[in-house]
Amino acid sequence: MVTAKVGRIKLGSQGLEVSAQGLGCISMSAFYGPPKPESDTIALIHHAIKTGVTFLDTSDTYGPHTNEILLGKALKHGFRDGVELATKFGINYSEGARQIRGDPAYVRAACEGSLKRLGVDCVDLYYQHRIDTRVPIEVTMGELKKLVEEGKVKYIGLSEASASTIRCREGRQIW
Repeated sequence: MVTAKVGRIKLGSQGLEVSAQGLGCISMSAFYGPPKPESDTIALIHHAIKTGVTFLDTSDTYGPHTNEILLGKALKHGFRDGVELATKFGINYSEGARQIRGDPAYVRAACEGSLKRLGVDCVDLYYQHRIDTRVPIEVTMGELKKLVEEGKVKYIGLSEASASTIRCREGRQIW
């Protein structure tokens, strides 16, 4: 399916390999102006994949939810194969208010919702969009580890995390 060669790189320390260029899908259905026509964005995603840009990034908060639905439509009919699919959780809009969430029940519900909207059984990279300072990072990571063990997520990560959040507590690695 790939007609051009884009280099590959290792992302993080867990072994995930992705295309050196990625496609962030945020502007396709949210932010930076009105949503783009669905047929145009699906064609763009297909073009990216065919040219070797196989690392695709979205989030449940984009839209909210509409970006994952769009990407799920684009990945049908064989386009999921050979793609590194990343999505994020942690920003929740409830009753019109923005909340940062990292509690285990939310992490699990957010993941299961993302899988359904994307139309997949597993995402390659699932990472926390913003850190919930009310929940110890070890607790959030504990739930993410369970999702990995259950085969719903291959790799986990953090976005916009401080060095102190990433550091090991008491010399133990948090993931």
